[in-house]
Amino acid sequence: MRSIEEKMLVISTMYPTKRHTVFGVFIKNQVEQVRNRGFPVDVLAIKDPRMGKVNVIRKYSKLLLQAVGKFLKQGRSYQIVHAHYLFPSGWIGLWFKRWFKAKLIVTAHGGDIDKMARLHPWIYKQTKRVLEQADEVIVVGAGLKQAVLEEFQIKQEKVHLLNMGVDRTVFHPKPKEQARKELQLHATNKIILFVGNIIEAKGLSELIAAFHQMQATQKNLELRLIGPKKDPAFYEVLVQSIEQDKIKGVTFHEPKQQNEIATWMTAADLFVLPSYIEGFGLVALEAMACHTPVVGTAVGGLQTLLADNAGMTVAPKQIEPLRDAMTNVLTDPDVSQMLIHYGDKRAQENDQERLIDSLITIYRR
Repeated sequence: MRSIEEKMLVISTMYPTKRHTVFGVFIKNQVEQVRNRGFPVDVLAIKDPRMGKVNVIRKYSKLLLQAVGKFLKQGRSYQIVHAHYLFPSGWIGLWFKRWFKAKLIVTAHGGDIDKMARLHPWIYKQTKRVLEQADEVIVVGAGLKQAVLEEFQIKQEKVHLLNMGVDRTVFHPKPKEQARKELQLHATNKIILFVGNIIEAKGLSELIAAFHQMQATQKNLELRLIGPKKDPAFYEVLVQSIEQDKIKGVTFHEPKQQNEIATWMTAADLFVLPSYIEGFGLVALEAMACHTPVVGTAVGGLQTLLADNAGMTVAPKQIEPLRDAMTNVLTDPDVSQMLIHYGDKRAQENDQERLIDSLITIYRR
């Protein structure tokens, strides 16, 4: 049993600032919850969401330099290191474990295994090393757990399935009419909502194409997409496609703070997450907590999250099945209410407060 007074270092490749309020906000939420439980926590993190080769090199180099400074000046003061994302965060965490005997907990979020580890054989090797040497491994989705156990051959007793949880003080239902008035939205139009990075892997080409096909049989549809344009070139492709096909009713919005996202989710008739890969799909869980039905793809942890009628799943990269699923939810009130009912149960099961208790137990093992 570890003392609650022990000092902790959280390392992450994502963390929000006043300027970039949603960049890794789920990490900050967890850190604040842990602090509320009595743990002194310092944070070492990348706080710049900008992409592109130059920006990526710059911000990862800065992280490494800051890590060296933290290691040399304060390394002995940390008894626990919790690294979010296996590389490079977990790799940095190994320094503190090796030299100062800190307990190392790592959380795999999906992209660190599905994408980062595949970039280069050396990164794959270091990812495996992190998993092998960490004291405890947390994975946010069932698919990730399977990969950690089977592909990386990590001992089952130290692997824990635990997602980040939904903050139900922020994401909760309220009257749709009230939410639409706040956002100055049309009172009766059917609104389909997506929240996430504007990148190809989120399945947005298929979503826009499916939306366009729906307009042939349904009137007064709107598609709202909220999130950072992480891939400007892809965003331009989407805009050109919308213009060329003369698709009406599609609106892109800049990233918004969590309380605003919650209002948008409450105002929407349907939330859609058509990703090609997804470690867990926290944003879908947040929509469930707002009593908004969810359609998503049967990939990674998202497939498990939407199981048992908590949401409706379709195959990724398929336009017609996505169109049919969205149409089904929007035109059949019984289907919509069923998804809302079981989605709310799933949100209750994954309440952030409850899951923080499990995280503290892992810290104290």
